[in-house]
This record gives sequence, C-alpha cells and structure tokens, in this order.
Amino acid sequence: MEVPWLLGPPDGRYLMRRGDDDAWQVAAGAKPEAMHVLVFATVSAERRQSRRSARQRVAAPVPAELIATAVSVQRVTVIDAVEPFEDEAAAKRWLADAGEADLAGDIATLDEVLRTFGAVTSDPYVRAPGRDELLVARIGFGEGEQVAYGKWTDARELLAGAPRQKRSKVLEPQARLAAALGQRTPLLLCEELVVRARSDLDAGHPRTAALQLTVTLDAALSELKPQMATDMDARIAELVAQLEPVTGAAAAALRGELTAAQLETVGFALGRIEAALRARAAAAASAPA
Repeated sequence: MEVPWLLGPPDGRYLMRRGDDDAWQVAAGAKPEAMHVLVFATVSAERRQSRRSARQRVAAPVPAELIATAVSVQRVTVIDAVEPFEDEAAAKRWLADAGEADLAGDIATLDEVLRTFGAVTSDPYVRAPGRDELLVARIGFGEGEQVAYGKWTDARELLAGAPRQKRSKVLEPQARLAAALGQRTPLLLCEELVVRARSDLDAGHPRTAALQLTVTLDAALSELKPQMATDMDARIAELVAQLEPVTGAAAAALRGELTAAQLETVGFALGRIEAALRARAAAAASAPA
C-alpha cells in the first residue's frame, strides 16, 4: 500500500506477534507466534524548500499562482509470516482468488500497528489510511527478501472502484457543513464522539469502542433531549434503555474481551445513536429557513 503522507513509524522492518497467547508462557520465555512482518519505506520525499531564517521566511513574497508543495509517499508492505506456500503453483492459485477482502485484512493489521505506535509515542494524530486514500494497492507473493524491499515474484494491482453517487447524496454533506459552520444547526459533541466510537468498532477494537460509547451515549442524551421534537421521544427513550447494557459492556471491556452478546449491545446502541442523529439532521433540513 502507498499513501501520500508519512504514516509515523520510521522506515524499517517490524515483526508483529500474536497478542492472545497466555501471559505465563510469555513470562516463561516462550515467544508468541510471529504473525506479520511490516516494512515501512519512504519512496518519494522531495525537499520542500531550502532552509531560511525566520526573518527571510516572513519577508518572502508569495507568487500570484501557488505551486503545489511536493509530498512524501510512504509504502508499507504487510507480509504474512505464517503458513508459507508449498510451491509457486500454490501461490499463483492463491493470487488468482485474492482481492479486496485480503486488502481489508491488511489495512486492519496496519491500523493495529499504527494505533500501537500512536500509543507508545503519545501521538494522537497517527492513523491508518482508508481504502479510498491509498494511492496504490498491490497484492502478490515472493521470496522473503523480495517482498521486504517491495519486489515480487508475481503481483497485481487492486483498482478501487466506487459506485457513482446520486447528486442528492453528494450535495447533502455540503448543505449540512454549511449549516454547521453557519450555526444554523450547530455541531454537537456527541456527533464527534460517535464517529470515534464507530471507527474503533469497525477497525476491530470493540473494547475501545465500548468505553468510548459510554461517554458518547451520555453526551447524546444530554444534547439531544432539549433539541428533539416531541415526536422523537421514542428515540430518546430507546437511548435511555441502552444506558445499563452499555455501562455493563464498558465494565466488561476493562476486564477483558467482550462476549458476543456484549459486542452486539455495543453495535446496537451505537447504531441507535447514529439513527437519532440522522433524524435530527433530517428534521433540521426540513425546517423552514
């Protein structure tokens, strides 16, 4: 995968081991099973401008037509470290069927690595790219040293193809952005929090999502109650009913992994908050200016 920014980790190779092995085995010196090797490499990084003093920078004239600043391009290769192919024929059969599902798994692996990097460096701005942010995505196979340097025995490029959206769907975010910036429909705190909780859940981090959801639900109830019309009382009641199960899921998240029922609770409650926010947006859009 190649992206038009530096992801965070310095260029190099990083070994990722399985994280669910018994703690006593690790303490006894048994290494968890290797799962992936990730290789980060900056493939394009032009110097933006020569160094100048602060005084010179302030005094420098700005050209009438600005030239786009060159950006860095970083490539990250996610290498499967388990179950190598028996032979090249088996690898070719795998490649023939490989596609977006495999790429989604690699993006999830990259997300886990970058979340770890952001935590150990206390950098809140580290994030994984979305599928539509990739400059290029390739999938293939090769010898160990080949793939470590971005080379292949055989590979193919995955082309992203988004379906054409209806014009009404394209324009709706513009209208909502204008309404929020113009304070006609001010942005709520819970609208920001729900995006973070959804990101955690979709990225495969249910414990973080459960903890985030408790604050999101409290904020939604506090902010939506005064704003929602009387015909939306049922939605508020629905959110109130989720307080106890969401609190229970968050408490379980502090102790360990969530059960299937608790995970379902998190997903359901998050969906109901999103539905309430959509209802609020629809009501605001239909209200007279």
